Amino acid sequence: MVQMAVLGYGVVGSGVVEVLSTHKESIAKRAQEEICVKYILDRREFPESPFADRFTKSFDQILQDSEVRVVVEVMGGLDPAFEYTAQCLKAGKSVVTSNKELVASKGAELLKIAREMNVNFLFEASVGGGIPIIRPLSQCLAANDVIEIAGILNGTTNFILTKMIRESMSFEDALALAQKLGYAERNPAADVEGFDACRKICILASLAYGKHVYPHQVHTEGITQITLADVEYADNWGGVIKLIGQVEKTESGRLQTIVCPMFVSRESQLSSVDDVFNGILVQGDATGDVVFYGKGAGKLPTASAVVADVIDCVKHFKARKYLFWEEGSEEYVEDYRERPILLYVRAKTQDPEKAFAKAAQVLSGASRLSRKEPEEGELAFVTTCLMPEKEIREKLSSLQELEILGTIRISDF
Repeated sequence: MVQMAVLGYGVVGSGVVEVLSTHKESIAKRAQEEICVKYILDRREFPESPFADRFTKSFDQILQDSEVRVVVEVMGGLDPAFEYTAQCLKAGKSVVTSNKELVASKGAELLKIAREMNVNFLFEASVGGGIPIIRPLSQCLAANDVIEIAGILNGTTNFILTKMIRESMSFEDALALAQKLGYAERNPAADVEGFDACRKICILASLAYGKHVYPHQVHTEGITQITLADVEYADNWGGVIKLIGQVEKTESGRLQTIVCPMFVSRESQLSSVDDVFNGILVQGDATGDVVFYGKGAGKLPTASAVVADVIDCVKHFKARKYLFWEEGSEEYVEDYRERPILLYVRAKTQDPEKAFAKAAQVLSGASRLSRKEPEEGELAFVTTCLMPEKEIREKLSSLQELEILGTIRISDF
């Protein structure tokens, strides 16, 4: 029998305990060992829980118990999750987590400790919830050089954008509905400002390219400025708006990575990923495009991925799984403004015809967009000549005729 502990009894933690309990026999067969939850760490009391006798408020009790060989960290955040995880690894205990902030910020450091102690630090649930992506990327696609990863990595923002696209719902109303349905937190900043997607693309980039990419290195924009006018212009262009996390390796060996809303063509496999679903496109030099699709969050899907990692830990006590990346550096990630792009622009001007002609000339080409019932003086277009974003922005700022209301990058996948 393998004894384990669960740190945190929130949505995911309670789901992990539930899955381990309800699937006890099938899990034992797959792990070739019976797995038992000996401790559940939480500051709260759960007297009505069928697992009430397993709760503790003492982390040291877990740390010092040599019988505990696997620890599941589902507390979230960095403090005290990082310290607890590091101490468990140093004590020779394997750790499984769904904590994307922890892995995105401290992954290299924790993987180094795990390697030194010959234990496992696994985090399948940190990116796609119940969608398998970490294991396929590190194992199934290991023979490929990854050219690019682009994904819809946050179900909350995808739900909001879907409501705006399908039902012409305002951002504010769509967000309120997401909160009512439990898809968005009371404070939705991590989702709608893009921070959640940023952490996930950091993990994928680190794993795919072998060096840590830190959240502060990723230019991140959310969806709070997206309007129904933008949605209509995207439709006229031939696509939809999605919040995308993207990373690719440049010829210099450095990375270009960003999180932001993008126009996505209807021909793209990601354009039809709607509601709370996530879609992650991985382009390999041998496989071509591979897409991973499913619900990226939720109690049981995420718990399922966590428990799968627990089983993996139990099966690899004597043979550590090779999951590792090196520390990163500031110069490893290029300035996002150096990447050649196409850009959608929505602006206000006194003379749309004259302003568009001038913009097309200055930007070396542009294609005008239309929508039903535009506001007076409204002008929208997409650039047609690839150039570094920095250069596009400089040229736009020189157009005195335009009051820029919004810009959105055009995807290239």
